[in-house]
Amino acid sequence: MTEIVIHEVGLRDGLQMEQQVVSTEQKLRWIQSLLESGVDIIQLGSFVHPLKVPQMADTDELFKRVPASAEASGKRPVLSALVLNDRGLDRGLAVDVEMFCMGVAASETHSRKNTGRSVVEATEQIICMAQRALGAGKRLQVSVQSAFGCGYEGPVPESRVMGIVRRFLDGGIRAISLADTAGHAVPDRVEALFGAILDAGDDLECACHFHDTYGLALANTYAALKAGVKYFEASVAGLGGCPFTARAGGNLCTEDLVHYLQQTGARRDIDLDRLIALAKDVGAFFGREMEGSVHKVGPMGPADAVPQ
Repeated sequence: MTEIVIHEVGLRDGLQMEQQVVSTEQKLRWIQSLLESGVDIIQLGSFVHPLKVPQMADTDELFKRVPASAEASGKRPVLSALVLNDRGLDRGLAVDVEMFCMGVAASETHSRKNTGRSVVEATEQIICMAQRALGAGKRLQVSVQSAFGCGYEGPVPESRVMGIVRRFLDGGIRAISLADTAGHAVPDRVEALFGAILDAGDDLECACHFHDTYGLALANTYAALKAGVKYFEASVAGLGGCPFTARAGGNLCTEDLVHYLQQTGARRDIDLDRLIALAKDVGAFFGREMEGSVHKVGPMGPADAVPQ
């Protein structure tokens, strides 16, 4: 568990569902808190059309300003971005994004709503984009979205997910994420599906992205850990949800994830108090109670302080 990597996606997946547009300066203040918290990767945004997702209109600007801020503070996590197409990839390369995230939905309905393409068309496009990013020397993570079920179509066959994964592997991609876009995952299936992927090659790195639509995100995280997953995407205050699924549940909550890990003795280098303060600040900004538990009730003491 010492190799667990926390990928904070609140500024992208978290904010894309919010109608109240967050200013660049406010985002920069939140990013500074994340830099100081010690998370490993921060997803600053996505390179999408600003009229379709106004919340992401300043992604280029953030990538121009945040690296200097990170260097000045002495905190230097990896900065990632989501791209959906070649135009987005071009924009990301122009501002020197370090890590690109891109994905394909395993659901035909989700794929067409999200990208306007079929699963097969989207898969071939993403493989070409991934190879471009790798050729430019960038870190890369490619995901299968709606991997555990679709809000429109219901269950997604494991064979379809594995078919997409095999195409990724054939395309030279070694970092693969499964995204539970609709929140339909259950722990047994999480462990089995990640186990099947990790059995496909010794050099693979797996990531997971869980939504808490049915309250199972943290349980599914535990199952992914058992299977050998290393990268965990989460969103401060549980912000988020996909606008292209039928029922958008929030993301796995970052401070709840870190609290759980620290109870096991892992990732005590991350500043949980700072994440809790940030979650409260996000709630005050939006004027509502946020998802998650730890920022409401406070953390337990460290597990090693409990009498044996």
